[in-house]
Amino acid sequence: MKETATTLPDGRVAVRFERQLAHPRDKVWRALTETDQLKSWFVEILDYDHSELRFAPDAKLSYVADGQAVGSGTVTAYDPPNLLEYTWDAETLRFELVSDAAGCLLIFTNVVDGPETAAAVAPGWGTGLGRLRELLERTDALD
Repeated sequence: MKETATTLPDGRVAVRFERQLAHPRDKVWRALTETDQLKSWFVEILDYDHSELRFAPDAKLSYVADGQAVGSGTVTAYDPPNLLEYTWDAETLRFELVSDAAGCLLIFTNVVDGPETAAAVAPGWGTGLGRLRELLERTDALD
């Protein structure tokens, strides 16, 4: 597990997480893009039945919680099963998957508006990525 934060020239901060996953890239891709799997590990406050999370090139996304819109975004990079990048308002979420002998390496980067936001979101993403690993391990029994 590796986590870093880098201040970008514009003052925003890129919080980067690397996780070695003992699962094939295609399986991890499904966990990153299929709503029924996102519910198990991604942002807990989202209402997944009302949010629009259909990932495709240039797709428009909407995030809903408690019946209220909590943000919108656009898919900015889409190369299955290698790369998914999208925005959530001013933030960018980028997921890269690199196959290797152990399964795949997940490189997740969240670009946020500054160091305070980076410090606030990093623990939540650490928890979420732990839940992603648990989801992948639970579904091994179903494969």
